[in-house]
Amino acid sequence: MMKSKFSILLITILSTLLFNSCKDDKVDGQWFPPTSNQPNVLLVIADDMSIEACPGYDIGATKPNMPNLQKLIDNGVSFDNFWTNPICSPTRATILSGKYGYNTGVLDVQDNGTIKADEKTLHQYINEISGNGYSHSIIGKWHLSPREPNRPTQMGIGYYAGLLGGAVSDYGSWQFTENGQTTTSNEYVTTKFTDLAIDWINDQDKPWFCWLAYTAPHTPFHLPPDSMHAQGNLPTDQISIDANPLPYFMAMIESVDHELGRLMDNIPSDELDNTIIIFIGDNGSHGQVIQAPYVSTQAKGSLYEGGIHTPMIVSGVGVNGGSTREPALVSSVDLFATIGELIGSNVTQYEDSYSFAGLLDNSNAQQRVFNYSEVNNDVANRAGYTVRDATYKLIQFDSGNRRFYNLVEDPYETNNLINKLSSADQKALSELEAEAARIRD
Repeated sequence: MMKSKFSILLITILSTLLFNSCKDDKVDGQWFPPTSNQPNVLLVIADDMSIEACPGYDIGATKPNMPNLQKLIDNGVSFDNFWTNPICSPTRATILSGKYGYNTGVLDVQDNGTIKADEKTLHQYINEISGNGYSHSIIGKWHLSPREPNRPTQMGIGYYAGLLGGAVSDYGSWQFTENGQTTTSNEYVTTKFTDLAIDWINDQDKPWFCWLAYTAPHTPFHLPPDSMHAQGNLPTDQISIDANPLPYFMAMIESVDHELGRLMDNIPSDELDNTIIIFIGDNGSHGQVIQAPYVSTQAKGSLYEGGIHTPMIVSGVGVNGGSTREPALVSSVDLFATIGELIGSNVTQYEDSYSFAGLLDNSNAQQRVFNYSEVNNDVANRAGYTVRDATYKLIQFDSGNRRFYNLVEDPYETNNLINKLSSADQKALSELEAEAARIRD
């Protein structure tokens, strides 16, 4: 009898100790056992790259040589209807906040290009849902608060190092910020960002989220170091580059792939095997280099497909293999809720963000009925918003001009239907108008 009572007492004590040791890891209904093997998440952003410049998408006569991205394509999910904003700061703000620019005020790269200091960031959200169980960073391009070197860490990013602004005038001489201090770096910027990511990842002793934002292939177009591309021995004078910038653009994209491969090679294999990799373009390709069927006036900066339809490839632990194509409507704002769910949250919608994590492993996912994007611009006939469903797309410019397209029949937006609506067209237009009004209310 004494032995039985002692056993019960021992079990009670051990259960209490186990509960007390784990209770701090329970946040908003999510419990993270200390021994759980949570996945790492690597988000890689290429700067100014729409689908015509990416392998795995069926438009664009000239493609870069990207063997490392191709491996992710071959073993992951490629999204066929991923939308961003037309320019970079608004896209980055959607990822960081889980909100459309209409709700954060980040709508351009100038007067409306600074995110509010009190906006809850993805990194703060990760702290909440994981009980501070994750390390996190942003490495590379920030472009959400000019000349504020401490802003990233003040907004809860565990580690920030990179470029505060939107671009460099010289990839070999640029302003590098780390620990709130800005100095001039003479290291090739794409290589420097990769080195920082390698060092940071290999210094972590917890699961991690690394946001790696390259500046390439953003202008100025140039020829990267020979080892980083497959475009050959091109002339490097500005006249030659201006006369035919496309091969230089391709070389810069290939340099991103080269560095992506170097990064993966330098992550320990067990860490890499437990990592989800997300690769995106932040907005469309520059008008100087965008390829048919897109045209230069409907490229980066525009609400047309060439400005907002970019690649997204997701691969890694727990992701379907076999080069899966996913036609669902997905937005850059959805990365917030998705990354949250991937690391353990049971919340599939946050603010304007819908998790697409269920699309990665054939489980149920709440899919969008509508996709939305927007931009501010000094030119009223470029500023405005756009909204689409599975078939139709409305562009509403601040000038009052409107465009309405059937993207199934006219994916490259050559036939504006706004003044020749069928009854089916009119019904769809009314639904798109109602959705835009809901978002912008």
